[in-house]
Amino acid sequence: MPERLVLGTRGSKLALAQSRQVAARIADATGARIELEIIQTRGDRVQDRALAEIGGKGLFTAELEAALREGRVDFAVHSLKDLPTDDPEGLTLGCVPERADPRDALAGRDLDALEPGDVVGTGSLRRQAQLRLARPDLRVEGIRGNVDTRLRKLDEGRYHAIVLAMAGLARLGIERPDIHPLPLDRFVPAVGQGALGLQCRADDDRVLALLRAVEHAPTRRCVEVERAFLTTYGGGCNVPAACHARLDASGRFLVRAVAEDGAGRLVRVEESGPDGVAIGRRLGEALRA
Repeated sequence: MPERLVLGTRGSKLALAQSRQVAARIADATGARIELEIIQTRGDRVQDRALAEIGGKGLFTAELEAALREGRVDFAVHSLKDLPTDDPEGLTLGCVPERADPRDALAGRDLDALEPGDVVGTGSLRRQAQLRLARPDLRVEGIRGNVDTRLRKLDEGRYHAIVLAMAGLARLGIERPDIHPLPLDRFVPAVGQGALGLQCRADDDRVLALLRAVEHAPTRRCVEVERAFLTTYGGGCNVPAACHARLDASGRFLVRAVAEDGAGRLVRVEESGPDGVAIGRRLGEALRA
């Protein structure tokens, strides 16, 4: 009889899409039967305020972690950028599948095609800061809602462009001619962007063994670098800081990071070398200083 696993997921269209994709990969690799359990998080319930105003760790993860501890689900699928860098007591990051495209993108108009005074929508302080650096002549305003809601607001003319993650668009199967990826050397994505984190109980050897069937070691190594940066730098969604690590064929990491200094200026740093975690920590210390 095949193994049975209960997967905890948020109920948004994107969360369900990526959870179903993960479930299919695990089922193909192990023969396990995966059932989805939808759990609403605080970040899903509060839609009338910016994420930075809601504040706190675990906006999109706390309720899923509670379900894991209570044994209601066997593992949870998170967007890794939503997962705090410290493992909650009794839980662990059991698997990191292969990362999708980590880039941000503008939907609507390309960055260079926007006119002075055009309105760009994003709820991310990180994205707001980098947009203002690249195009200080634009109006950058907040936006909430799922991907479909944001695209609807764009199509209604409430924004000239909005910022979305390429990975989310791909997982939802959204293809539009007005999607313009932003280059990584100018727009550093959030820590873990494009990657998923499969969280489970730390002592559940049965589940850990099944999840390892879809582990992607290079992706884990890169996100460990980025999470080392964020742990050292400190802060969460209230801090406009970002880091992205890339591993080349020779085993060297190229790590880029960006953060606002005390005077409101955006500072960029980068370094390459074989010890990515050490680089991530150094860049975190440099930007924190």
